[in-house]
Amino acid sequence: MLVKDIGGQIKERRKLLGLTQPDLAELADVSVNTLYKLERGQNNPTLDILDRILKVLGLEIHLQIRTARK
Repeated sequence: MLVKDIGGQIKERRKLLGLTQPDLAELADVSVNTLYKLERGQNNPTLDILDRILKVLGLEIHLQIRTARK
């Protein structure tokens, strides 16, 4: 559900800033289709695409790597 959570946060922030999907897509240099699918949790974006979108929105993502327990 991580992709859905991220997509929901992106959509919420985009709307808060008064941006349309085409506006954000252009500013982040991604396709509208990519953004549409991301907001709905329907694709797994690359870290580069995610980074571009988040920068435009003034958001950050923090990743934590955990070691598997045996």
